[in-house]
Amino acid sequence: MTPVKTLLVLVGWLLLFVLCWPLALLALVLWPVAWLVSLPLRLVGVAVGAVFALLRALLFLPARLLGHRPAAA
Repeated sequence: MTPVKTLLVLVGWLLLFVLCWPLALLALVLWPVAWLVSLPLRLVGVAVGAVFALLRALLFLPARLLGHRPAAA
């Protein structure tokens, strides 16, 4: 995280702590649980991205073998 984003998260949590401290403490406790639950979803996202990259490479292989060069970006 960038320093600005970290500061905004800290200020937002402190504001929530001042306005409603039980909710802020609950958020502080549940944040690691939510992060652990999201880890398998991130792994699935990486795997799906790899499968799509493999399919793209397989689909463009005949064109690459015939000498087609992609346009410069």
